[in-house]
Amino acid sequence: MPRPSNPLLSAERIRRAGLELIDAQGLEALSMRRLAEHLGVRAASLYNHVQTKDQLLHEIADDVTAGVDVSGFAVDWPTGLRTWARSYRAALAAHPHLVPYLASGPARREAALRRADAVHGGLTSAGWPQRYATMIGASTKYLVVGSAMGSFSGGFPDDAGVYEDRFPHLERAHLLSRHAEIDQDSFELALGALIDGLRQLYTELTRG
Repeated sequence: MPRPSNPLLSAERIRRAGLELIDAQGLEALSMRRLAEHLGVRAASLYNHVQTKDQLLHEIADDVTAGVDVSGFAVDWPTGLRTWARSYRAALAAHPHLVPYLASGPARREAALRRADAVHGGLTSAGWPQRYATMIGASTKYLVVGSAMGSFSGGFPDDAGVYEDRFPHLERAHLLSRHAEIDQDSFELALGALIDGLRQLYTELTRG
């Protein structure tokens, strides 16, 4: 019989299904057995396309972060930090269950290491000392990962009675969950404050 024009499995379909499992059930839900069940195939057939679960996670992470933009460093370092941080947060916030894996570092992922190299190179080329470039990269990542991990506005009960009398300064906290844009606005406030502080530090360092 001729081979089907659309094979049942492909590396792309496996990655997509793996991400669907992670998004729906969490990172711990991903196993080759569960993935095979999700796809309606035998687990052994997955290994024709991916060797290990770790390799699959690397490839899923590369797909999710493909849109992270480090091109802004060609303009100047503040533009580079803004575009990198915003695109990085957008990628993570779209798949929060994958954040713990992505937050662990680039490991041996070629694409992630290229981005890290571009960030560090963009900062040092602009005149930041190596040590400060490393700390700036880390600080920006802390901000992005923390912002993507969860919702500040969604962390407060929407029952006004929780706050009455006992927490008078939180009298409007029950309204926060209705204003999800607070999370985005808070991220932008923190990012702007970080860059403003770094501008001052940069002036002090380069002046000397």
